[in-house]
Amino acid sequence: MAAAAKTKRLKAPDLPYRPRDPKKYAPAIGLIGCGGITRSHLRAYKEAGYRVAALCDLDEGRAKERQKEFYPKARIYTDHRELLKNAELEVVDIATHPSVRAAQIEDALNARKHVLSQKPFVVDLDFGERMVALAAKKGVKLAVNQNGRWAPNWSYMREAVRAGAIGALFGAHLSVHWNHDYIHKLPFNEIRHAILYDFAIHWFDILACFMGDRKAVRVYGSCTRAQGQLSKPPLLGQALVEYEGAQASLIFDAFVPTGPETRTFLGGSKGSISSIGPGLNEQVVTLITEAGAVKPNLKGSWFPDGFHGTMAELLCAIEEKREPYNSGANNLKSLALCFAALASADAHEARTPGTVRTLAT
Repeated sequence: MAAAAKTKRLKAPDLPYRPRDPKKYAPAIGLIGCGGITRSHLRAYKEAGYRVAALCDLDEGRAKERQKEFYPKARIYTDHRELLKNAELEVVDIATHPSVRAAQIEDALNARKHVLSQKPFVVDLDFGERMVALAAKKGVKLAVNQNGRWAPNWSYMREAVRAGAIGALFGAHLSVHWNHDYIHKLPFNEIRHAILYDFAIHWFDILACFMGDRKAVRVYGSCTRAQGQLSKPPLLGQALVEYEGAQASLIFDAFVPTGPETRTFLGGSKGSISSIGPGLNEQVVTLITEAGAVKPNLKGSWFPDGFHGTMAELLCAIEEKREPYNSGANNLKSLALCFAALASADAHEARTPGTVRTLAT
């Protein structure tokens, strides 16, 4: 009873997990690509008070739909090169598919626009490094829309690790159990590694964030089809990551029709912090140390706060003349983990992150 009373008196650490807007910088933003996910982009930007002045899509009707819904005064383009000629625009959000995005990123950097690239950033690490160098040469910032970094639960956990709340991190175990089989009716059905690549890149990315400067030594990945699934890509995937003095696991069961669960557990030398819930937006975080257990009352949700966070960090970085936390260079570490896991799943052998330079196709 005394222990329970003590736990009730504990207060969760006050950590900077919420998106932070720039103090004064308020540029005109252009959006290239107006697909379904950009509703979350534009909703977040509108709620944050950002000004989107231009929308571009090969399908003019789709661009006009976003214009009508979010930014009635935005100019409409069907060619990204024409949008990039607009001198008013300082920042562009490139939300197209990887097959066309690489050239658009390069065009935008050459036009001296600050860039927020949709994830996954690139399919070739060498090209990604060239884009990082190009951004530096042109004096602009290059960031990646890894919006999961600002999901409230993950953001709080990341800041807790940074603050030393659980001591030295030695175990990170993340799992998702849900139904992704609906993609058999969508273009995602043609992505060979739809789970370990297109979906799991958020988990590889947040793992890299949790681990900070620790270098991954080896990755073992595997994937297989679930009995009865309709989608072409295998819906069961996993990756084990070995670090010096630490380990991590990522588990994806994407054929669970009922009873979904998303869980993250971080174990450290002074305690642990975990997050669990039925879905990405319904998560309860618990921090346990020698003092007891606390559950921070977190505000917000992954959608749309994650999308607010990625753009906000880029704008703050521009204003403060520093590299964004979600920079292209930083995100290449996440992609190196992912590419190694995919190559391992194909070869049934462990791979070293950084040695696999391109996405397995």
